[in-house]
Amino acid sequence: MKRLYALIAIILVFLGFAYVDEGGVGKPAKTAKPTVGILQLMSHPALDAIHRGIIHGLAENGYHAGKNVKIDFQNAQNDQSNLMTMSNRFVNEDADAVIGIATPSAQALANATSKIPIVLGAVTDPKGAGLVKNNQRPGHNITGVSDQAPLKEQLGLIKKVMPKMKTLGIFYTSSDDSASAQYKQFKVLCAQEHITLKAYSISNTNDVDQVSQQMVQNVDAVYVPTDNTVASAMQTLVKNANSAKVPVFPAVDTMVKSGGLATYSINQYKLGVITGQMTADILKGKKPATTPIHYIKHGDLILNLPEAKKLGITFPSALIKEAKQKGEIIK
Repeated sequence: MKRLYALIAIILVFLGFAYVDEGGVGKPAKTAKPTVGILQLMSHPALDAIHRGIIHGLAENGYHAGKNVKIDFQNAQNDQSNLMTMSNRFVNEDADAVIGIATPSAQALANATSKIPIVLGAVTDPKGAGLVKNNQRPGHNITGVSDQAPLKEQLGLIKKVMPKMKTLGIFYTSSDDSASAQYKQFKVLCAQEHITLKAYSISNTNDVDQVSQQMVQNVDAVYVPTDNTVASAMQTLVKNANSAKVPVFPAVDTMVKSGGLATYSINQYKLGVITGQMTADILKGKKPATTPIHYIKHGDLILNLPEAKKLGITFPSALIKEAKQKGEIIK
């Protein structure tokens, strides 16, 4: 009987350790396989490319989905209530790290937890979005990657392709923190270059058709900042711009592939790879609070030749040469 009692006591002690959380009771102990939650705002080529890059970046650093790491991927389909529900899901399952693809996703995660490490997957202005104290020492539980576009390079490209341009339109979503921040920065750059900039903003994808039709009647070219709503409706914008023979210069490479004319773009897949690598470092013990926000300073030139032909535009030979050597040409 003494041996039986001793055995029962050992089992009870084991169960006690296996079922303790930081408050004392309630959650199973962590297993050897960590959990990474990925929250994506919506589906469109740029964000999908970032997601693929994250998986690759994790794998490069020894974390293979389904083998030694659990990936819980959630797509909010641009619904704010989904963002909140999915963020709380990650907290309830006690994820080891979570990744927010796009600013609204990161903000939802930050509202849900101050303890689980959060990695920003392409957030244009982390400090401006209220996510970090500063870019060098973010503080608390957040770090990650910025997708800040090389605005000065992009404006310079527009001037080279459209040397006789008089009026430039900028098309963005007023409620998108990243797009609004880039609009303000781009406005300053245009003023410095003595370029007339006309702003056209939308609230959601339902506005794209009507507002873009109005815009293309009043501008010589269109610039689109990093804007998830516009990216998801890029075909509508391009259709209306093409009908008026007005070129669209987007901030992101995937938007050029969706009908934009040209840009200097940070590679979205590469942004995802870096995000995955930073997440792997955190899983290995690196602290988000002291990990600087990662920026890519220069973009790669991408040119869309079929779109140029539709618009009757000829790229300068120097740009063609540069894109062949350091960027990409869509044929």
